[in-house]
Amino acid sequence: MPEGTFHVNTTGRKPKIVVSSDGAGIVCQAGGLLLMETLRVSGLGRGLAGALAGWRRPRSVHDPAKIVTDLAVTLALGGDCLADVAVLRNSPELFGPVASDPSVSRLVTALAGAGPKALRSIRKARAVARERVWALAGEHAPGAGGRLIPVDLDATVVIAHSEKEHAAPTWKRTFGHHPMTAFIDHGEGAGGEAAVLLLRPGNAGSNTAADHITAGRLALNQIPAHLHKQVLIRTDSGGGTHGFLDWIAARRLKYSIGFNLTDDICAAILALPESIWEVAYDADRQPRDGAWVAELTAMLDLSPWPKGMRVIVRRERPHPGAQLRFTDIDGHRFTCFVTGTRPGGGRGQLADLELRHRRRARCEDRIRCAKDTGLRNLPLHGAAQNQIWLELVALACELTAWTQMLAFADHPARRWEPKRLRLRVFSVAGRLVKGGRRLRLRLAHHWRWADLIATAITRLQMLPAP
Repeated sequence: MPEGTFHVNTTGRKPKIVVSSDGAGIVCQAGGLLLMETLRVSGLGRGLAGALAGWRRPRSVHDPAKIVTDLAVTLALGGDCLADVAVLRNSPELFGPVASDPSVSRLVTALAGAGPKALRSIRKARAVARERVWALAGEHAPGAGGRLIPVDLDATVVIAHSEKEHAAPTWKRTFGHHPMTAFIDHGEGAGGEAAVLLLRPGNAGSNTAADHITAGRLALNQIPAHLHKQVLIRTDSGGGTHGFLDWIAARRLKYSIGFNLTDDICAAILALPESIWEVAYDADRQPRDGAWVAELTAMLDLSPWPKGMRVIVRRERPHPGAQLRFTDIDGHRFTCFVTGTRPGGGRGQLADLELRHRRRARCEDRIRCAKDTGLRNLPLHGAAQNQIWLELVALACELTAWTQMLAFADHPARRWEPKRLRLRVFSVAGRLVKGGRRLRLRLAHHWRWADLIATAITRLQMLPAP
């Protein structure tokens, strides 16, 4: 072979694919049957039917509850606007009759016009369904076995690319909205549920106590009352305000809240003897090299703050290449948080409390997943309409989380994020076969996760409806 030439070894020529549009009995998004079975098991559809009965127009064909749940399923499958409900309309055998685009738009407008009344109705139905799902999940549910139920509050920026009501410049020098969110964390090896998505203008503050209180109150309403003693409220330093901490203390809730480094705190840090510092833990609860924790409570005047509040500080060496901040002292980076958890448990308790607080960073993962499920863009113009959209996003997020909790409790799929779920589970193709007065869904046998999907659907179908 002449120098400078290359030979490509081919194993065979790929045959030409001839395309036609005459296939019969084939359905796409067949894995969406998991979401439909979760709707049935949770009783959410029935609860919404009663809650939204007042918005059903005379002689209308489609129930408002069915339209709302169809939109939630659409978002769970990857849709990002009202018109994407057409994906369900093409598979009526799986998803049932789906309303037309004008009917969907009219309902959203009607619910937005009703304001807080419609939101209360939807949220009440969600809370009832959540209690039933947690009961069905047993030991896999949040709070089972007396475990704490972390509720993580955080705000996020949603960029608007056109003029929308209440869109404004944000603190990140962008333009859009600044919703407040509250997520129920399922812990290690699992995801979480979107308890609250509260629409706010783009110029809303990150440390507004009133917004934190509203989000906290709405999140508590989503959790069964008998579990409120197990709730742990976690926020970053934006929640470290007198108003929010007083509200938490008045309800005797557990908390772990980020705290700003004031002059008094910096002076107390400098006065700490080296022997006071304890080794911090990494994510696996193993000693972390270059990180320490200590308590400052006895060195500060905390009389204006809630009784029993403790101040804990973390000291660490910044990783190589990190840009130092003006709050960094003596080449170390310091962060503080406050908690009402009483002292006890030996010398390692401070490190455990600090690790518990640091795990609130999973809220960022929950926000990212919500943005993959419709939160990335608010498609409607009016603020009231976009708040209804956020309720649909919350429904889609928790519908996905409930499906994972009930159908994949003992499988790594419980922690899969929306993109992976859609690629591996929801998007599988199948063929519907009728016979023996039964309708059978036959998944593609070569699909690697077909057995996992079939087993999960069977598990859900064995659960009774309310």
